[in-house]
Amino acid sequence: MKRPNFFTLKNGNKAKLPFSKKEYENRLRKLRGSMDKDNLDMIILTSMHNIAYYTGFIYCSFGRPYGCVITKEKIVTISANIDSSQPWRRSHCDNIIYTDWKRDNFFKAIFSICEKDKKYQNIGLEYDHITLEIREKISSIFSYSNFFDIAKDLMRLRMIKSKEEIEVIKNGARIADLGGEEIVKNIKEGNTELEISIPARDKMEREIAKTYPDAEYMDTWVWFQSGINTDGAHNPKTNKKIFKGDILSLNVFPMISGYYTALERTLFFDHIDDDSLKIWEANIKVHKRGLELIKPGIKCSDICHELNGLFEELGYLQYRTFGYGHSFGMLSHFYGREAGLELREDIHTVLEENMVISMEPMIMIPEGTPGAGGYREHDILVIGKNGAENITKFPFGPEYNIIKG
Repeated sequence: MKRPNFFTLKNGNKAKLPFSKKEYENRLRKLRGSMDKDNLDMIILTSMHNIAYYTGFIYCSFGRPYGCVITKEKIVTISANIDSSQPWRRSHCDNIIYTDWKRDNFFKAIFSICEKDKKYQNIGLEYDHITLEIREKISSIFSYSNFFDIAKDLMRLRMIKSKEEIEVIKNGARIADLGGEEIVKNIKEGNTELEISIPARDKMEREIAKTYPDAEYMDTWVWFQSGINTDGAHNPKTNKKIFKGDILSLNVFPMISGYYTALERTLFFDHIDDDSLKIWEANIKVHKRGLELIKPGIKCSDICHELNGLFEELGYLQYRTFGYGHSFGMLSHFYGREAGLELREDIHTVLEENMVISMEPMIMIPEGTPGAGGYREHDILVIGKNGAENITKFPFGPEYNIIKG
């Protein structure tokens, strides 16, 4: 029996995608406009976030390569046979399935999309994602071609959100607030970080399913930290028990069809000491000023410099651990980090209407120092014509978040 290197399979019907056909067509139109400007004949996407952004399909590689080939006439995803026809159902475009029977069938599938008599002189690749092995093999297939890095151009196209994207992000922020409320309900002495986290995750996933009944559900999670575990913003939850007087860090991350949102809050359980209160109030002061500064026309770096000055005045600049905020969008910022839209000293991007960005100052006081722990707040804002809308509604600060036992 001769088995194919690649094939097509339309098993079932196309699924309802998170965005309208018009939305995907608009994204593709802008991308092809960028291709025309840069004289590109073909783009080969390999990242999870860009393939999802342009097709609707979110892959799970398990060590296998995935791709999306875009020319001026075609858009086709390339997926592994282990996924069968799901990549076709969950995308608005065509799909080719490659098999595992022979090495490099992935590349043969890519080449099959090319028109026989056409030379693809200039090809765009994602240099920030593509592996050396895949790039070398693509180069050997298209030995006559020139290759160009399109990663930053793609990032800039994703930085401005559409109305449909903003609606999803707003729903994500609302669902994150529900997750935060569920955490607070389960803060009891002796409960573990894990036990407190599970109901919040379940609450968010159920609400996502209620709001988006035709979606796929994946990767919604909770980090709930206590005591020394609060010192890092991305520290996983553990089996550590909480006790009265502990500093706590609430972090929830609902994902809707690849779009992450987040809610992060400092809490204290039952009571707070004077040193911790002073530090917390300082971080709150910076957070409030940051929320005031976010508006169209201001540079990311200017926001950062002003908040650095305020932290220095308060005596805590040396305890700051990372940037003041980042963009939100497709798989942001875990896989699809839009690094050109972050509140850092070295990012000079000017905020524009329909950008979405967080304000999230954090300071970390080392163990053995009065007030030890990590303090942070996190709100998400949508930039408008004249200001910004804070779409995070969960309250912050000592007035609300000293949770009585």
